Order: sequence, then structure tokens, then C-alpha cells
Amino acid sequence: MKKVSFVIPCYRSEHTLPHVVAEIREKMDSLGKYEYDIFLVNDCSPDDTLGTIKRLCEEDRCIRGIDFSKNFGQHSALMAGLRYSDGDYVVCLDDDGQTPANEVDKLLDKLEEGYDAVYARYEHKKHSAFRNLGSRANERMTRTMLGKPAGLYVSSYFAVKRFVVNDMVRYENSYPYVIGLVLRATKNIANVVVNHREREEGSSGYTFKKLVGLWFNGFTAFSVKPLRIATAMGAISALAGFLYGIYTIIKRLLNPDVPVGFSSTMAAIVFFGGMIMLMLGLIGEYIGRIYISLNNSPQYVIREKINFDEEI
Repeated sequence: MKKVSFVIPCYRSEHTLPHVVAEIREKMDSLGKYEYDIFLVNDCSPDDTLGTIKRLCEEDRCIRGIDFSKNFGQHSALMAGLRYSDGDYVVCLDDDGQTPANEVDKLLDKLEEGYDAVYARYEHKKHSAFRNLGSRANERMTRTMLGKPAGLYVSSYFAVKRFVVNDMVRYENSYPYVIGLVLRATKNIANVVVNHREREEGSSGYTFKKLVGLWFNGFTAFSVKPLRIATAMGAISALAGFLYGIYTIIKRLLNPDVPVGFSSTMAAIVFFGGMIMLMLGLIGEYIGRIYISLNNSPQYVIREKINFDEEI
């Protein structure tokens, strides 16, 4: 029998997590053709999510818990679960019940067809307007910066084969971005349509600041296109400045009485100064992340592992 490992990042889910786990167990038991285990990664949740994880681990030895020492973010939690998983297939999903665990067979069937990775696609998303806007921005970023196929929809509910996971966990730098790691490993990716449920309680943990940080992780860790765009913008600005200078000289020669405009000069200085600062900031972002990575800043720090064998 093939084995399926489920990886669930957990944050503020003390009430929703038992339902998600029960749904996984019910569905996998009904399929009957897979072994499975579940990895619950507590991203230093401020509520009693860790207590819920410990109770679930006591009830079932196939459930394993990982507790972070501080909040490292969803993608770091995914990386921790991926590293400890050993299934032939690995399924990642959310802890809030919005991603339907009882439709996991759709993702697994696509993997059986020969695809290396499968992402759930939602026809009607139940996220807030802000979260949907963030998803659209993330969609455009991954397509432009990471080379994601235009027709591929990416989400937090996905399944991958073991060799993809093995390649993903080779990434040990400080800023993991799971979508970029999947796209780096394979382009043989499919979508399946699943339902998207209303959130049972609470709200998304992704603030605007966290979404911007996530996008920066994506394109600074896996793409140099921003630097190339900055170079192109610098070249265009320099050309515009050169042409404007020629225009000013010609205008002065043709009509010496026309004064050189102070406002236009200041506008040009402000524009080009802003462009230079923007490009320097972008370069500094890359250099800063390189510096942090060279200092071996960890993706995560584990305080406690639950239901793990001693040798793991």
C-alpha cells in the first residue's frame, strides 16, 4: 500500500483542528487503499492549539505534532512537516476547515494519473475581499516572476509526489516559499476542482504586512527578474533624461529668451532620485537576505516533537 502524509500548519485552530483531522481519518479509512499519517505543526499559536494537538496525538499514534519556539510563518511550518514526512504522496492543507479534506481523493487520483503535483482549484472562494485581492496579486506575481503557467491555479491545498518533496526540502535558506519550490522541481502540475467552505470561526492570519512579506520571499528567493526590471527602468529613465536634455538645449538655442524652468528641473530630479532609491532598496533587499542566509538563520526552531520515535 502506498502511504499518504498530511501536513497541516496550525495557528489559532484549537476548535477547528479536531474536525479537520476527523475528516481526514474518515475519508482515508473509507478509501482503504492507502496508509497515512498526519503532521500537525503548531506555529507558536497564542491559543490552546498545542493542547489540541497533544490530545489528538494521544488518541492516535499516526498523528504527530511539532511545536515551534516562535511564529515562523505558514511556509516554514510546511517545510518542517515536509522534512519529517515519509509518505509516497504528501498532501498539504489548512487547519481552518475551508479546504475540504474529504475531497482529497480527487488530488490523489490525479497523482495516480501521472502528475507530479496537483493543486486544488476553487470555483467559488469563501475568503474575505482582502484575502481574495491578496490571492490575485500572488497569482500575478508567481506568473510573472516564477514562470507559473498561465492556466495553473495555485492554492494552499495541494498534493505532491515523494521525489518533489525530496527536492523541496533541499532548500535550507531562511525564506522558504513553497510554491516556488514546487515550480522549481516540476512543471507537470494539474488542477482539480474542489469546494471551498466558509470559515468556521476566526479570521485569516494573513495581514497585509504578512502578505507583502510572502510576496517578497517568492520573487527574491527564486527570481532575478526584479533586478532585471530595475535595470530596464534605469535604462529607460536615463534615456528619457538624455532626450529631455537634448530637447532643452535645442529649445534654448532656438529661443534664447525662454527661461529654463525651475519646476521641470526639480520634477526631473525628484523622479530620477526616486527611481535610484527604489532600485537601491531592491538591491539592498537581495543583499540583506543573502547576509541573513549566510548567517545560517533557521527556517524554524522546534521546541517539542510529539509521537515521534527517538531516532527521528
